[in-house]
Amino acid sequence: MKMKLKNTPEQVELIKAMGSKSPEISRPATEAFAAFIGPVVRRVLDQANTAAYVYTDVEYDEDDNPSYPLDLFYDQNGKDPYTTIWSQQMAGGLPSSQISGNAELKIATYKLDSAVSFLKKYARKSRLDVVSKGIERMANEILVKQDRNAWAVILKGLAEAKGKWGTGSAGDNIVTNAVTGAVSLADLNSLLTKMKRLNASYANGTPVAAYSKGITDLFVSPEVVANFRAISFTAYEDSATAEQVGDGIKDEMWRAGGFGNIFGMNIVEMYEFGTGQKYNTLFDTWGTLSATQEVMVGIDRSTDAFIRPVARNAETGSTFTALPDDQYAQRQDKVGFYGGLEEGRVLLDARAVVGLIKQLV
Repeated sequence: MKMKLKNTPEQVELIKAMGSKSPEISRPATEAFAAFIGPVVRRVLDQANTAAYVYTDVEYDEDDNPSYPLDLFYDQNGKDPYTTIWSQQMAGGLPSSQISGNAELKIATYKLDSAVSFLKKYARKSRLDVVSKGIERMANEILVKQDRNAWAVILKGLAEAKGKWGTGSAGDNIVTNAVTGAVSLADLNSLLTKMKRLNASYANGTPVAAYSKGITDLFVSPEVVANFRAISFTAYEDSATAEQVGDGIKDEMWRAGGFGNIFGMNIVEMYEFGTGQKYNTLFDTWGTLSATQEVMVGIDRSTDAFIRPVARNAETGSTFTALPDDQYAQRQDKVGFYGGLEEGRVLLDARAVVGLIKQLV
């Protein structure tokens, strides 16, 4: 992710003032610039974060204790008065599985922060590229931490989920195809059916008003996307149904460079998935994968089961706060900033996530 400051006269003068050797000039300029970059970094995090696509933000006042009513999800199942919630309670740690009564869930949050600094001479020379790189690094460090924490909750929930009522066995939300080969339409069809069964009514029948819209997004590796692209230029036959993909679909895929959407699911390509990749390895912490298998994750965003409680600053109204870093003495001739946010990551309902495990080659 790259950031670039606009070369406007006002911005140049502000940055020059930050490099002043006079504290009476540099300090107010540094405070003003910190107030400027806080909302900018927040918007960048909201747009660049892959997990922001999955989670719903629930803002709360800083120093408050966020909570969420579980009875909106589980009050009528008649099977078990307790339910399992997955949440991230420590930045960089492993998510926890919490057994809770079907009432109110108190959510643990954690802080993510980063700090950058550079020599004041770059500010005096109006080196916008250096200042931009500093802000970019601050945002990227927060972004990496956010993504890891968010996907850890999703992957642990997927590995440990025990079916519709949580009374089955770990892995009941996963479809495993032991046959080596490309991801087929039959595989995707099985995954969609798994999600349907997980979201049957309380009486295990057809719900009057559907709680779930099914899988909205399927997160896969570049290799799986390559499988889909290959349909457009190779003779493709689904082994389970012996049904040829029509030329009209192939032509459409050729023009689009592959599937962007199939069976109503958005196909989201992520480099972190795939054999030996970061999220594959993270899933294997709780699930079971062979060295040659990979996991694909189907998410239902329509249920708001994935929430991100995030603290809102009472003074600025922003969820990300940047401040001048006052640790540098005058003789060091440096200027710095530190910034951060307070958030949590929670999976309230495991019926919103399913997985497909398969060995491609």
